[in-house]
Amino acid sequence: MSVGERLRVPIGAAPGWSTAPDARRVLVVAHTVTALTRILDIIPLLESDPRVQLVFTRARTSNFREGVTEFLTDIGAVVAPWEQVVDEEFDLAVSASYGDDLHLIKAPMVVFSHGAGYNKLMKPESRKAGKPESRKAGKPESRKAGKPEIDREFPEETGPGPAPHPDPVFGLSRETLLRDGAVIPQTLVLSHTEQRDRLAAAYPEAVDSAVVAGDPTYDRILAGLPWRDRYRAHLETGDRRLLLISSTWGPTSLLGARPDLPLRLLEELPVDEYRVALALHPNVWHGHGPWQVRAWLADAERAGLRVLPPRSGWQAALAAADHVIGDHGSVTFYGAALGTHTMLGAFPDHELAASSPIAGFGRAATRLDPDAPLLPQLAADAARHTPDRFAATTRLLTSIPGGSAAVLRSTFYKLLDLAEPARPVRVAPPEPPVAYRRGWPDTADVPPLIATAEPDPADPAAVRVARHPADPVSTGRLSLRRPHTVVHADEPQTRWRDAADVVLCGPADGDPWRRLTDALAALPDARLAAEADGDACLVLDRDGVRHRLVPRGAAAPDPTAYASAFLRLRRTVAGPDGLVCTVRLGDRTIRVAVERLGP
Repeated sequence: MSVGERLRVPIGAAPGWSTAPDARRVLVVAHTVTALTRILDIIPLLESDPRVQLVFTRARTSNFREGVTEFLTDIGAVVAPWEQVVDEEFDLAVSASYGDDLHLIKAPMVVFSHGAGYNKLMKPESRKAGKPESRKAGKPESRKAGKPEIDREFPEETGPGPAPHPDPVFGLSRETLLRDGAVIPQTLVLSHTEQRDRLAAAYPEAVDSAVVAGDPTYDRILAGLPWRDRYRAHLETGDRRLLLISSTWGPTSLLGARPDLPLRLLEELPVDEYRVALALHPNVWHGHGPWQVRAWLADAERAGLRVLPPRSGWQAALAAADHVIGDHGSVTFYGAALGTHTMLGAFPDHELAASSPIAGFGRAATRLDPDAPLLPQLAADAARHTPDRFAATTRLLTSIPGGSAAVLRSTFYKLLDLAEPARPVRVAPPEPPVAYRRGWPDTADVPPLIATAEPDPADPAAVRVARHPADPVSTGRLSLRRPHTVVHADEPQTRWRDAADVVLCGPADGDPWRRLTDALAALPDARLAAEADGDACLVLDRDGVRHRLVPRGAAAPDPTAYASAFLRLRRTVAGPDGLVCTVRLGDRTIRVAVERLGP
C-alpha cells in the first residue's frame, strides 16, 4: 500500500520536513524501467532543495511495467496511485513517455525522450484514433514464438486537425503530442535543434512548447570518461579490448534477429585479447523475465560474457568500451557519438525516419556479415575507424554537449516559480558496472579453454598464443590448428577435466607448489600445472621441474597464457636477461624470461 493510500491526504504534504509557503510538489510519472532510468538521470537536479518534494506514480498502460514497482521500492520513493494523483494538483510533472492519460494531470507537464532523440516511425496501426497498439488484454501484436512486444504508449485519441504526416515520428508528431485538442506537454524537451526543425515540419503548433536542452544521459556518460580505467577494472578488462554488445528489444533488434551473435563473438575472440560485455534493453529483461533471459545467456555467461543488469551499468560500459556492436537502439548511437569504434549486428531501416540521425548513422556504419568470420570483420573495420567517422550524424545527438543540466535546472525552477539554487549544477558520472556472474566456483571464474600456440617460422624463440572458451569452440565452427586444452583444477565438468593438457590453480593462499603438485596428481593426463604469481606464471611439469615465467616489460592480462607458450615451445634462447622466449597475444608482444627453479 502506498503512502497516499494509507494517509489519503495531499501527497507529500504530511508535516515533518518542510511546510514553508514556497514548498513545491513535483510528480514523476514512471511508465517503464527505461523511462524511469532516464528520469533518474534528470531529477537529481532538484536534490538538496528542501522546498521541493518529489512524488512518483506508476503508469498503468505499458506491457512492461513489472520492473517499475520494484525499482521504485528499491530507491525508496513515495509512490501514489494514479487515481489519486489525477485528483490532486502538483507544481510540476515530468515524464519520459506518453502513455496513460497525461493530459489529466493537473500540473505543468515536462516530457523527455527516453532515448537518444526521436527516430522511430509510428506503426500504421497506431496512427488511428482510439487504436492504441497492443492495449487489448492478452493480444499484444508480437507475442508469437515467445517474443512479447512493449506497448509503445501512444495516446488513445488524436483530436481534430489535419491529416497525419505521411511518416509520423513517435515523439514529434501530432498523433503523439495532441490530446483533447491541446498539446500534452507544456514543455517538450528536445536534445538538438534539428528535432525542433522536424517538429516544425510535422506539427508547427507544438513548436512553442519545445525547449532544446541537450541530452542529460549522454552528459553523464561524458562525465564518466575520466573514470574509464575504474570502469574497466570492474569488468576485469585489464589490457584487453572491451567489446560491448548492445541490443534493444523486439524481433528486429540485434538479439531478436541474431540470438547466436554473443556466443559466436565469444567463440572467435581470444580471451587474452578481448573482454565481451552485453547490455540488453530493460524491455527484454521485463518482457521475458530476468530468470529466463539469464537462462538463455547461460552458456555465454559461462564462457566469460559479462551481462549487465537492466537498470545500470551500460553507461559506464560505454565509457570503458573499445568496440560497440549494436543495432538501432540508443546505446549503440551513444557509443558512436563518443567516437568509439561501432558496428551493426542488425538494423531495421524501415522502422526509422529516414531523416533521423540514427537512420543516417545506420546508413554509414558497417554491418557484420553473419555468414563470414566475425573477428576479421571487427579487426578490419576497427583499423579504418576514426573518432569523427560518424560525426555527420552523431553531432545531431545534442546541441549542447556537457551543458544539459544547467538548461534543465533553469527550466524546472522557472516552471516551479522558485529561485534557482546558487550552487553550481552537479553532473554525476555513472556508477561502476556490476555484471552478473555465473559459474562455479566463483573464485576461479575460468572457463575451460581451447588454446593454440603456433611457433613463428621467422623466430625460433617466439610463439603466438590464442585461447578461446572451450564450449563454444567445441561446436566445430572455429578451425584451430594443433589445439590443447586448459582447465582450472576446480572445473566441475569431468569431460573437460579429463581432457586437460594444462591445469590451472589459484588464486588461493598457501604454498602454490603444493597446489600444482596436487593438481597434476589429480589429473594424470595433464602435462603442466600453472598458476599466476602477480605478473609472472609458475609452471610445474610432469618431471617435477619448477619454472617461473617472468615478463620483461608489459605483461599479459592473464599470465597463465605463458604456460601455453611454454607447453608448445620448451626451447628458449639466451639473452641479456638469461633464457627468454617471445609470446605473442594478438598485436601484443611480450618477452618472457624462463627461470628454472629446480625440482
